[in-house]
Amino acid sequence: QVQLVESGGGLVQAGGSLRLSCVASGFIFRFKAMGWHRQAPGKQRELVAAITSGDNTNYADSVKGRFTISRDNAKNTVYLQMNSLKPEDTAVYFCAASQYMNYDAGFPFWGQGTQVTVSS
Repeated sequence: QVQLVESGGGLVQAGGSLRLSCVASGFIFRFKAMGWHRQAPGKQRELVAAITSGDNTNYADSVKGRFTISRDNAKNTVYLQMNSLKPEDTAVYFCAASQYMNYDAGFPFWGQGTQVTVSS
């Protein structure tokens, strides 16, 4: 059993910050890659940020310089620090994990999502 649970979403004004957390529970794999995705109404789900077991990170161009992904292996938790938020960042944010380093084909495990709303 693997369960990913996101928290930290909410309503924030443009320019503000939020920190999302994703905790893995149940049978814990030593995930080699974890990522944050988001999906806005009428739009496709997109990968926002990813981090590997070697702490290599990758960001979508739209969030580069504003968002930071990190992980705490001891707590089985991955974080997404979001600064300088824009209304365009409004979406449901999903945590995902993979037992493979190469996540180009997708992530097998997903959380339920947490809503982030940025007002102008």
